[in-house]
Amino acid sequence: MQLPDITSHSNVDFQSPLKWVGMEKIALPLKLAQPHVDVHLNAKADIFVSLDSDAKGIHMSRLYLLLNQLLANQSLSTKRINEFMEAVLASQKGLSKGAKLVLHFDLPLLKPALLSDNAGYNAYPVVLTITKKQSMTINLKADVAYSSTCPCSAALSRQLLSEAVDKQFSDEHIDKASLLSWLASAQGSIATPHSQRSYAYIDVTFSSEKLPDIGGFITVCEQAIGTPVQTAVKREDEQAFAALNAKNLLFCEDAARRLKQCFETMPSIADYQFKVEHQESLHGHNAVVHESKH
Repeated sequence: MQLPDITSHSNVDFQSPLKWVGMEKIALPLKLAQPHVDVHLNAKADIFVSLDSDAKGIHMSRLYLLLNQLLANQSLSTKRINEFMEAVLASQKGLSKGAKLVLHFDLPLLKPALLSDNAGYNAYPVVLTITKKQSMTINLKADVAYSSTCPCSAALSRQLLSEAVDKQFSDEHIDKASLLSWLASAQGSIATPHSQRSYAYIDVTFSSEKLPDIGGFITVCEQAIGTPVQTAVKREDEQAFAALNAKNLLFCEDAARRLKQCFETMPSIADYQFKVEHQESLHGHNAVVHESKH
């Protein structure tokens, strides 16, 4: 017995094309190649096609089945993505000219400690969007956490320390050993600059149809800012991190300019926009920058 197919044969109330029709938040286990290892991801997938005909609807179940047949538990690659998008368009039998796949996942990246022989994982929220029309467009959104120490607060702290040294050592000639001993004591902790966990919310479109090295791109962003959050930390690592922050005092404007310079010099990026957010410890509101290529 043939089952009815009202998607193709029912009358349409308004004969108008629709940009994207499909499903969201489909559970999809994936693998993503990283140096020396395939990372297993528990992703959520959104899959859409355009509705360019006067049919009542798309063949939605075919999209779900193709996700499981072609992508589930597979290593994500440019070749596999191309094959999947072509299969998605073919499955609609002429109803659709475009397809879009959106993958949501946390990417775990192994990060070495600054000085010790330890390492640990940071998880980066990622949204990867692949759109297929006449050509392929790849967009990446990633959240990158870092530390920021306020330059103004650092300068004010240095001033207080200078005044305290002047008061403590009033003689014209200062004994070096006495000064070092005082600085290393609790009395030498006159003031500390305020620091905070900060975030860069990055949105880039690549100029190539090739799947980007997501982990490598995130690492480049961290290196551009200069003070990525750490994982495994021993005392020597914490001290090195304090020194790293002192060398990279950052207003939100400084972090934004570093990222902008990074993106402007990357030929693989066709477009970008981002938000930098310093979640202030001094007061209850945040300092932010919005920037874009255009």
